[in-house]
Amino acid sequence: MAKVSLKKVLVGSINELPDRLGKTLYLGNKEIAVFKLSDSNIHAVENRCPHKGGVLTEGIVSGEFVFCPMHDWKICLEDGNVQDPDTGCVKKYKTLIEGENVFLMIEESD
Repeated sequence: MAKVSLKKVLVGSINELPDRLGKTLYLGNKEIAVFKLSDSNIHAVENRCPHKGGVLTEGIVSGEFVFCPMHDWKICLEDGNVQDPDTGCVKKYKTLIEGENVFLMIEESD
């Protein structure tokens, strides 16, 4: 059985993240969308809509949701789930704030 560990990856300063806009982070073959919401909470999800692969960092953020720029699918940034009547989900990544720095916690298998 593979051992899973968490790798802490620096996103940047919380002050560098624009409010309600996405920032794309590339980690190997992963493309991750990082969002700072209007309440300053930070969320990270995979950067592709499950419908047609729309780039979520190009979407409109409202509350805790991002709307896919291609077909307006509404995706919850808190859990990664697509909202009804559409179905699907995107992978959610854990975030961590230490001082002014924002980190992603990425699972890695040995």
